[in-house]
Amino acid sequence: MKQLEGKVAIVSGGTKGIGYAISSTLAAQGARVVMVGTDRTAAEKAAAEIAAQGGTVLPVAADLTTEEGRTAVLRETLNAYSKVDILINNAGWGCKTSFLETTMEGFDRSINLNLKGTYFMTQAVAAQMVAQGAGGRIVNISSTAALQGERNSTIYSATKAGIMAFTRALALEMGPYGINVNCVAPGFTRTNNNGHVPASIDENFLAITPTQRITVAQDIANACLFLVSDGASQITAQVLSVDGGYSGTRAMQAAQTASMQRK
Repeated sequence: MKQLEGKVAIVSGGTKGIGYAISSTLAAQGARVVMVGTDRTAAEKAAAEIAAQGGTVLPVAADLTTEEGRTAVLRETLNAYSKVDILINNAGWGCKTSFLETTMEGFDRSINLNLKGTYFMTQAVAAQMVAQGAGGRIVNISSTAALQGERNSTIYSATKAGIMAFTRALALEMGPYGINVNCVAPGFTRTNNNGHVPASIDENFLAITPTQRITVAQDIANACLFLVSDGASQITAQVLSVDGGYSGTRAMQAAQTASMQRK
């Protein structure tokens, strides 16, 4: 039997990049996946690809920064499947510009999607899970940028740190209802959505990554699959970094071979 047979999962930002890998992985394990994206055509195309592999996917186009959009996602989920067991909050936007050049527009867009959208989408789904009385799993996608200083990422890092704090506080409130809340923090990850990032970036990360390979979207999807599975029933309020280990070490940006021991 597949791990998620009979489960219904909402994956926000589920049509491309990390979200697409999560959607396809959960669907492959038997979940009926509600794949949420902002573009209907893209959502339908991605859903058709997963359906062709045997998955059950419902594409939904919605703007999660609005109450109308969040309500529509839950409404369409319940109309199709009558329940929701899993929520993956993957939708987000990276305002990657210097602090002195960050605009109010970029600031607001980051807050509205990364924090406000995540917060109130979770509130709507958690209320439904509580009403169902069967528990649930919530996984928020943060970033290792919340753990380490990252150039040109002040507001992005701040929102991703907020997601970590939100995860821990929410886990305390949801625990009595059998709802586990965890967080996955990807490091730099190669996906089908960031081919514009030059290959030289990979070399920089390889020099500081203990596993000596670049993280790919499937690595993040595997972490999410574990956290929503029965095997993670005693895991909540945790942040799992998936980055090949570089956020947990003091590796230098350039490979250091010389000994620093006092002679």
